[in-house]
This record gives sequence, C-alpha cells and structure tokens, in this order.
Amino acid sequence: MDDRAHCHRNQIKTTLILVVVSVLLVVVGRVVAGRVGLALAVVLAVTVNLGAYFWSDRIALRSMRAYPVSEANRPELCRLVRELATTMRLPIPAVYVSPLPTPNAFATGRNPRRSAICVTEGLLSLLDRRELRAVLGHELGHVASRDILVSSVAAALASMILYIARFAWFVEARAARRGRRGGRRAGRLGRALLVVLGPLAATLLHLAIARSREYAADVTSARVTGDPASLASALRKIDATVRRAPLPAIPELRSTAALMIANPFRERGLMRLFSTHPPTRERVARLEALAGLPRRPFPWR
Repeated sequence: MDDRAHCHRNQIKTTLILVVVSVLLVVVGRVVAGRVGLALAVVLAVTVNLGAYFWSDRIALRSMRAYPVSEANRPELCRLVRELATTMRLPIPAVYVSPLPTPNAFATGRNPRRSAICVTEGLLSLLDRRELRAVLGHELGHVASRDILVSSVAAALASMILYIARFAWFVEARAARRGRRGGRRAGRLGRALLVVLGPLAATLLHLAIARSREYAADVTSARVTGDPASLASALRKIDATVRRAPLPAIPELRSTAALMIANPFRERGLMRLFSTHPPTRERVARLEALAGLPRRPFPWR
C-alpha cells in the first residue's frame, strides 16, 4: 500500500472514531439528562472532536509534561532524529523530552509535517547511543506509516472524555452542597461518562491502535538503522525497568501510554486483553531473529 492510500485509510479510520464517540456522547447526554443533557453533549462532542483532531499532539505532550529541545541543549538526541529523518526522507519532527524517570518514547501529530518525537529522561539515562538510535528509528517508523494520526486522535479522545467526566462530577459535588438542580444533572452526566465511557475509552484505544503497527515500526527501525539487536536490547531494558517501577496508572498517562514504544504499566489478568502493545518478549524474539542472534530467555510479563 502506497503512502497516499495508507494516509486515506487512516483519515477514514480517524473520522469513524470521531463519529462513534460523538454519537455515544449525544446518546448518553439525552438518556441521562434529557434535553439539557442533549444540548450539553452536542457542545461536548464538537469540542472533543475539534480538540482531538487539531490539538492531539499538544494534549499528549502536556500530559507527559514534555518540553521542547534543540541541538543547542540536546545535541546528540536532535542530531540522531535529524539524521534518521533525512535517511527516511521525512520532514524533521519537533523533539521533546519528558521529565518522567520511566524509560519510554512516542511519536505524535496529524501528519509527518506536523509530527513530534518525545523521549523521557529515564530513557536517555538508560540507553546507549545505538539503542537510542534504534528507538528513534522505531518512532519515525510510525511517522512514516502515518500511524500517528489515528493513535494520536484516539489517545486525545480518551484523555478528553475522562477530563470532561471528572469535571462534570466535580460540578455535581459542588451543586449538591448548594442544592442546585442543574449542577446535579451535569453531575449525573459526569457519572455516566465515567461509568460508561471510561471503560469505552480504553476499548477505543485497543481497537483503534492495532498491535501490528508496533511490529511494523520495529521492522522499519531494523531496516533503517541496520541494527535490530540494539532495538531488542533497548526493549529488554525498558521492560525490565517498567517491571521494577511502572508508570503511575493515572488516566492522563494511561491514555498517552498507547502511543509509547512499550507498555509503561504492569498489566495483569484481564487488563492484558486491553493492552495496545504486543508482548515485549515476542517483539524481542523477532528482532533477535532478524539479527541472527540465538534465542534468549525473557522474563514472563
């Protein structure tokens, strides 16, 4: 499939996601709070759609408290991004660093010309140069395949739904203390959003972001860098660190985590079924096979 066809497919997929979320918001609003809820839900749907499409990258970067960097203050990181983007014939993306100690990285944006790469300080301190280069190649693989449109919009929608629900619930709590009926209606809508759309947000991410995209980005990194062993090594290090100290499972970070190179949470039981990432051990095994390395044991996760 050529770039134009892939881009068109992702545009259709993104539109379907926006439409489905809008319809669900409107239905929940009408059922829970009648005409008032319907009117509020329509406003919310328009706001959520516009925000998710045009500001999804900002939402993801802000949730990670990321700050922009340049070759003046992060010369090695920015130089690697520029060299890889040039090799792949991509526009050079903006580069950000998140202060989080958990090692990870992600790409976001609507298209290659409006893309950004973010790495955590934990990743920069954990990996050597070859491993970092391999991780950046993986993220640029997402940019090249136009996966960032669907994943960024889906992650932004999940984040915004949860923000709105929490705000509406806060309105109800204040209104209950003051005896205001309108606030109680907004609160009921907030509770419905949390109870119904909260789990749905996780399911949305699971369905919208195919696990196969991670395998494809791994292969792209291996092809561009010529070093699949370094990406396998980086994934092993990231996985081991996350098992010791996973990212706090707060809603804002959980939504953005769908964009990351590896799952930053310690998923157990049924939560594994909703993971947007394939098992790290399988990715490592494929990469080590590409590198011609013997199969090595991998901790169960």
